[in-house]
Amino acid sequence: MMGPAHSLSGAAAWLGAGAIAAWAGEPMPWPVLVVGALICAGAALAPDLDHKSATISRAFGPISRLLCGVVDALSHAVYQATRTKADPRRNGGHRTLTHTALWAVLIGVGASALAATGDRWAVLGILFVHLVLAVEGLLWRAARTSSDILVWLLGAAGAWILAGVLDQPGNGSHWLFPGEGQEYLWLGLPIVLGALVHDLGDALTVSGCPILWPLPIARKRWYPVGPPKVMRFRAGSWVEVKVLTPAFLVLGGAGGLVALDLV
Repeated sequence: MMGPAHSLSGAAAWLGAGAIAAWAGEPMPWPVLVVGALICAGAALAPDLDHKSATISRAFGPISRLLCGVVDALSHAVYQATRTKADPRRNGGHRTLTHTALWAVLIGVGASALAATGDRWAVLGILFVHLVLAVEGLLWRAARTSSDILVWLLGAAGAWILAGVLDQPGNGSHWLFPGEGQEYLWLGLPIVLGALVHDLGDALTVSGCPILWPLPIARKRWYPVGPPKVMRFRAGSWVEVKVLTPAFLVLGGAGGLVALDLV
């Protein structure tokens, strides 16, 4: 899928998770619901770090373009080292390493560890990166017509304000993990969810997605998981724009209302 649909699906997924958490007796404080939805929207763009033309490659100027090149090369190297004879040859690393469930979990665990063991600046850094990505994805028209600096300032201001709100007692810094030294341990959850939602979205397209790597399937290590080909669509097609995007809006809105106990 394209960047805007990925981000919207990420936000909708976290709002749905909020509804499930409320049903399970662990309701999210409203700041956790809002911040988590924004982080998840940003994280849903992150697997495309292996693609030099993706939205994320433009998000942080030369830094993100350089990082995308490095990740593309790393992903291609891992693919070449682990592919079987049944896996096709390829020239780049797009939709390989960063499009797996293992990558999503590792990135989420790393973010949780950084948030829990780092200082306030670690939390601000995680928020800043994902808020900038959320703006690039959810407000992509405005982001593309404005300057990068304006988007970065918006992300920085949003990170500072939201971190201050979360720090207030009862607002969510200890949500789900109440132990001493476990502040913000939950921040990795929307990052994992966003990456997985991205992978599932790509699995619906004609190319599929190797979510289950390194498990061998049909003699392939990089088996492109997806529904039957007749049910798949091309990225940016009318199915994505006219069917899935409205569905994400409706489902996200419904999940948010349930999570906040408004229905």
